[in-house]
Amino acid sequence: MEEWEGLIDSLKELKSTPDEEEAIKWLEEYNEELRQRNVRNAEANWAQATNITDENAAKVVEVTLEVTKWSLKKMEEAKKFDTSGFSDDVKRQFEMITTSGSLSDEDKQRQLAEIGTELEKIYSTGTVCQADGTCLKLDPDLEGIIAKSRDYDRLTWAWLSWRDAVGPPMKDKYTQWVALLNEGAQENGFADRGVLWRSAYEMPDGKLEEMVDAVWEQVKPLYTQLHAYVRRKLSEKYGADKVSTTGHIPAQLFGNMWAQQWNNIYDIVVPFPDQPEIDVSDTMVEQGYDALRMFKTAEEFFKSIGLRPMPQTFWDKSMLTRPDDREVVCHGSAWDFYHLPGDTDVRIKMCTKVNQEDLQTIHHEMGHVEYYLTYEDQKTLYRGGANPGFHEAVGDTIALSVNTPGHLKKIGLLQNVGHNQDFEINELLKMALAKVAFLPFGLMIDKWRWRVFSGDITPDNYNTGWWNLRMKYQGIKPPVERTDKDFDPGAKYHIPSGTPYIRYFFSFIAQFQFHQALCKEAGHDGPLHKCDIYESKAAGTKLKNMLSMGESRPWPEAMKAITGQEKLDPSAILKYFEPLEKWLREQNKDEKLGWD
Repeated sequence: MEEWEGLIDSLKELKSTPDEEEAIKWLEEYNEELRQRNVRNAEANWAQATNITDENAAKVVEVTLEVTKWSLKKMEEAKKFDTSGFSDDVKRQFEMITTSGSLSDEDKQRQLAEIGTELEKIYSTGTVCQADGTCLKLDPDLEGIIAKSRDYDRLTWAWLSWRDAVGPPMKDKYTQWVALLNEGAQENGFADRGVLWRSAYEMPDGKLEEMVDAVWEQVKPLYTQLHAYVRRKLSEKYGADKVSTTGHIPAQLFGNMWAQQWNNIYDIVVPFPDQPEIDVSDTMVEQGYDALRMFKTAEEFFKSIGLRPMPQTFWDKSMLTRPDDREVVCHGSAWDFYHLPGDTDVRIKMCTKVNQEDLQTIHHEMGHVEYYLTYEDQKTLYRGGANPGFHEAVGDTIALSVNTPGHLKKIGLLQNVGHNQDFEINELLKMALAKVAFLPFGLMIDKWRWRVFSGDITPDNYNTGWWNLRMKYQGIKPPVERTDKDFDPGAKYHIPSGTPYIRYFFSFIAQFQFHQALCKEAGHDGPLHKCDIYESKAAGTKLKNMLSMGESRPWPEAMKAITGQEKLDPSAILKYFEPLEKWLREQNKDEKLGWD
């Protein structure tokens, strides 16, 4: 027995490289090669996203396979180091390198990459043809109908047509994809892909869901009040035969293809119609705004708090409007090309429309870019958000200032700023339609996927599982009967693109925490919903300190750097909407709350 133990020890000795200096040298080389591979990866994906062709798709697959192969090789090399005695920073890097969901089989790697590309293509090239032969794209055509039409049947047609166009062709491919993603996770010691995704938050498995569930329970009463108020207004608009005042609301009526944000139906639910309009979209058009001016307006805000202007390459290489000559992925996104400081290449891809919603989206995407710029001095491994939700929250935090009537007046987009309570309730309700309405949607997407990955929801009941969660959390229902032959999850971009979604729930809570902390730093005195940190260098410094950390420390430390506390805390969002919740309770005193 002792001989065997000696042999095992000698094999371990052979395998391990306890010298930390050697490990640091290895990491330096790894980080630089990773950076170069990230550049090639970004270039290939950008080419495909801004020009969807079979040739570009094939290049994405090739680059993805190269990165996967290299990562697997490096992971095996990294495992040879005995990191037990290393410093925390070196240990952290090795943990990041050895956390993987990659498949070892090359044929399966290729299959996974090809299915992923095909799913995105089905989504991005999906079209719906009308009886007269004209064909409509999702953006701007179908989304435009959902946003602007007030014809119940037309809304139902647009809602249904999109899902029928893209869902069924995806379902079998998605099922294969899930199996391959799970296989990769299991090869690397994770029970399933969901466990791997949750590991990005550096919490023991089960704790992330526990945390978001606890936060949801605290914000659910506010959502329930908003839901009851909107349901009553929609019932008055479309009739009690179409919208019951006691049950689930039909999903096509919210002004958004996914019912994730409801701000496009503000005209139906506005509490005080005689108050000045808060939407400055028409004013932007009148003042001759175009995409470039909208991006320059966003840049000006970031510069005013001491963050960096966009480099010239940003203006040269970004795609700010939809080109006429090719198919593109219109979904707005920010890109880091991982160049070295001094040779920065960051971009945004967006099919900008001149309206207030897109102005807000631009601030969101530029927030990602400012994050890239601020942590670009970090090691490649650390060029990321403290957790995925942090990246999403940064731009939205700025947008909370941008959307205040005070700020819109400062930049010349709003003339009359109301100071009475009616105006404020209008303003808060409009914000709640975007921020509070989103919360259960932000929660249920990954609750569905986590259960798909764990096998609790099987391919035979993908759609039933999806609608059970939408009905439970959002209080909405499909406008027509859906079956498990349908695949409605596929109609939402983040499902075919494989983008984890709990980050957005985290972000929609954290951005109010960030906003509250930065407002305090800016010396704001008054209600949180009136705060504008524009031109506050003190607030900018506080934000910059957190951004510069990148992914170098666990997220609670980054949270503490900006807010002074280490946890996700919904008290700031509840404080922001406190006057509205009080008003809603009064409006809903005779309503039956909830939908079960």
